[in-house]
Amino acid sequence: MRFGARLLFEDVTCTFLAGRRYAISGPNGAGKSTLMKILTADLEPSKGSVTRPKKLGVLRQDQFAFDEFRVIDTVIMGNAPLWKALEERDILYAKPHDDLTDEDGMRLGELEGTVGEEGGYTAESDAAVLLDGLGVDAALHERKMGELQGGQKVRVLLAQALFGSAPALLLDEPTNHLDLDSVHWLQDYLCRYEGVLIVISHDRHFLNSVCTHTADIDYQTIIMYTGGYDDMVMAKTQIRSRIEAENAQREKKIEQLNEFIARFSAGTRSSQVTSRKKEVERLQTSELARSNIARPYIRFQMKQPSGRHPLEFKGLAKSYGDLKVIRNFTASVSRGEKIALMGRNGAGKTTLLKSLMRTATGYIDDSERQFAIDHGTVTWGHGVAAGYFAQDHGDSIVKGSTTALEWLHQFDPMASQEELRGLMGQMLFSGDDALKPTRALSGGESARLIFCRLMLQKPNFLVLDEPTNHLDLESINALNIALQKYAGTVLLVTHDYDVIDEVATRIWHFEGGHIEDFKGPYSEYLASAEAKAS
Repeated sequence: MRFGARLLFEDVTCTFLAGRRYAISGPNGAGKSTLMKILTADLEPSKGSVTRPKKLGVLRQDQFAFDEFRVIDTVIMGNAPLWKALEERDILYAKPHDDLTDEDGMRLGELEGTVGEEGGYTAESDAAVLLDGLGVDAALHERKMGELQGGQKVRVLLAQALFGSAPALLLDEPTNHLDLDSVHWLQDYLCRYEGVLIVISHDRHFLNSVCTHTADIDYQTIIMYTGGYDDMVMAKTQIRSRIEAENAQREKKIEQLNEFIARFSAGTRSSQVTSRKKEVERLQTSELARSNIARPYIRFQMKQPSGRHPLEFKGLAKSYGDLKVIRNFTASVSRGEKIALMGRNGAGKTTLLKSLMRTATGYIDDSERQFAIDHGTVTWGHGVAAGYFAQDHGDSIVKGSTTALEWLHQFDPMASQEELRGLMGQMLFSGDDALKPTRALSGGESARLIFCRLMLQKPNFLVLDEPTNHLDLESINALNIALQKYAGTVLLVTHDYDVIDEVATRIWHFEGGHIEDFKGPYSEYLASAEAKAS
């Protein structure tokens, strides 16, 4: 399969077996979504064929295709034979009784049989169970899809893909827009699923928890590994290391043989020289193909540390109309703490960050200072220089003709071109990528450019709102390591289990209008929550 002039993969033969759960792995741009589109028949391969079951559960990406339908009906449409039977049945039942023919009666009998076989009599309750598990409130089930926000629509479309017990599920980024509770529910659901699952995700913990096999796109082919994402990385590294070691041994042997050939080629040992030449030909190593994996390097430094108590706030409250999001929350943050904000989408995590950032000292855009709160006091401590990663990149990077390099340069006019390009190179902006206009940047490129800004500014207090969105697994892993090594203070909103588990030293958990302040890492928080529940 080609994308423009670039070859993604060729001569690939794969079989995905029932009862197995496959991750499709590879960096951004490797061809994961292209492969998924080929499997779902949304894209034709350049050559070759795909054999599919008659019924597929597919996570659709078009959020606007079902705007005129009820949420509950959108989910039921995931079972196409059932939905078609229900629609035809309703048309026939809408006819006046006297207009019904014998043929209509026979057809109604057939349709009722299809509805029964496909679980139509419990369809609405089954769909509601899926929606509840994915965090779509019951109050929204009867609403039109067009009335929902983007994140809510994605959850409904995920429920649609799961509905109908299809023998194959094909899910492209199912954990996007899901909070951790919904991700855990989805993990449990998929681990019980008996068909074949093929999934793309940038959530490492999700892939390790769910997947039994990994189809890795690299070296212009697809290689199948047993196990989850971490198992694949280990096996792939071991295989490449072994091949490199074998090649090194061969090169050494070839060098010894060539020395013999050069020494005796003009002498009387011609038969031995000929033998050695054949041996050299046999041992010749082919150049090891270059992997498409690109690993960014993130390192957050500080110009100087902050005071011992960088942030304190009392009685903080924020409402949107009658909806009270934050109710009189009080907390004090010590230098070096790394606090993860957790909870359902819409619980108030971003609202709390915006409420704090409006008066922050450091590298804060003027637009962030316009956010109004109901009441409360926020005090930033001595020497604090805060750096902010906003959830909406449009708040930070104005889309226009300004190049990525020029955008970065404005935050340190004294920085040299070499320094700026060095930073951008660390974040995988190579060559002309640095000259790309900001309007042409993808979500992942925008995120990496904001990380360049934070590394350039060297703040001592990082406030990161969903920084892992749009990042591939290698970039998320680099961010995880960088945050663990960072000596400053961190406020972090993310739904990435591994980042929370390995970075956070304290948890603020949002639920039902209340924020629980747990002073300890995520593992201890989970143990405490389980103890309270039992």
